Amino acid sequence: MSGISTHVLDTSLGRPAAGVAVTLERWELDAWLACASDTTDADGRCKELLAPANVLAGRYRLTFATGDYFEKTLYPEVAITFDVTADAANYHIPLLLNPFGYTTYRGS
Repeated sequence: MSGISTHVLDTSLGRPAAGVAVTLERWELDAWLACASDTTDADGRCKELLAPANVLAGRYRLTFATGDYFEKTLYPEVAITFDVTADAANYHIPLLLNPFGYTTYRGS
């Protein structure tokens, strides 16, 4: 299992969103510090942005470059901020996306 991972689905087309740039940051000392970056694969996944051994308790942010994925979109980027607790090392954060909206949840 991965420590922090994501999956992007394009709900306007009913398929994975391949080629979306994703950045992972951690809030530390009153600033966002880059942890990792990747691009979603053909299945719309970034399988391991941060390995379980490197996941620390704290606040993280995933930023998706949605403006580069869609030709026209209301949201040029989507940022999802979430808290990691000390007792869990696996966080899968899916993004369901279309040009005019998005939703997210904690996956498994």
